[in-house]
Amino acid sequence: MSTTHTPPPATAEGDDSRGGLTARVSLGRVFAPVPSEFLLIASTALILTGFGLVMILSATSATSAASGEAPWDAALKQGVFAALGIPLMFIASRLPIRFWKRIAWPALIGATVFQLLVFTPLGVENDGNRNWIVIGGIQAQPSEFLKLALALWLGFVLFRKQTLLGLWRHVFIPVVPVAGAVIATVLAGRDLGTGMILVLIVLAALFFSGVKLRIFILPLIIAVGAVVALAVTSPNRMARIMSFLDADCDYFDECYQPMHGIFGLAQGGVFGLGLGNSKEKYDWLPAAANDYIFAIVGEELGLIGCIVVLALFALYAVGAFHVIRKTDDPFVRIVAGSVTVWIVGQALINIGVVLRVFPVLGVPLPFMSQGGTSLLSLLVATGVLLACARSLPVRTSSVAAPPNPGRRAKIG
Repeated sequence: MSTTHTPPPATAEGDDSRGGLTARVSLGRVFAPVPSEFLLIASTALILTGFGLVMILSATSATSAASGEAPWDAALKQGVFAALGIPLMFIASRLPIRFWKRIAWPALIGATVFQLLVFTPLGVENDGNRNWIVIGGIQAQPSEFLKLALALWLGFVLFRKQTLLGLWRHVFIPVVPVAGAVIATVLAGRDLGTGMILVLIVLAALFFSGVKLRIFILPLIIAVGAVVALAVTSPNRMARIMSFLDADCDYFDECYQPMHGIFGLAQGGVFGLGLGNSKEKYDWLPAAANDYIFAIVGEELGLIGCIVVLALFALYAVGAFHVIRKTDDPFVRIVAGSVTVWIVGQALINIGVVLRVFPVLGVPLPFMSQGGTSLLSLLVATGVLLACARSLPVRTSSVAAPPNPGRRAKIG
């Protein structure tokens, strides 16, 4: 009788067959693939920022050279804020959602205290608005950081009250008094444009929190009534509104800047005059690099350039709304919705002002207008949006394999 000995199967190097232990290297979430929404939002934000730097260089080169400065001086200053903001955007995208929940209250308090500095000797008044401060020769606009802080705070408060939002008192308190006080610090400096964007953020947060329609309508009516009251009680604002409605307004007064914005768009035609060939930037258009940068885009790059800008904001919105649709976290939905409505809504308002669809409101074009504080807050807000994209649940669409009944041997 012979006995056949079967050797044990070969194992990979480093495998302990008795303990079933294998050597593994875990790279963690650092190299984990990101959602397609993350790539879409990040890429459009970076393209818009780079596009804005090019247009700021073009729009300011002539006036900078005329004043004895280097032609690239304004673009270089904006580039410094971009170089600071882009890393902050990706750092913010790595922070977990629980961090943004914890920081909501401190962020709102800190941003409000920062905004109150405009009423100290550090504050600076420009064109009737007192909404800037100067520290160490650097000018900043604190209200830009209020936008992100308010979005985070609203997301946290409405998330905590998610089961109570059917009752109006839980929706209004503390949302309405706290948000009203924050917006009042901006309106006290007579900056109606920024105040309107903050109101838009509040309404967006209420909408994406899922409150009942009858509860949502009341804050909407209050917001519209407040804007109308502020417009009627200010002669300067009423003059701008009336000039917007009056086709025969004074060219050398209220209509000077809006008309030159239209002139720039008209001169550009379909293909534009060519990058750097704008005529309006030669001190004809006062805010060429700020609120009216879109007019310079239309003049130099034509209708095609304008369509590219609109398409980039549309792609940004598509990526953001996919995050809102796919998330299971109410905090993520509210914050992502508020940030998206803020950025995309502000872009549409700015473009509408240049096209004379809206009266002049003093709202910059996100990512593209000159303004370091605005760019910094937008990039950090985009980082929060990217963090929301990272938090999306992993959805696998695997097809279950049919059970294997095995094979039966046939006996000849």
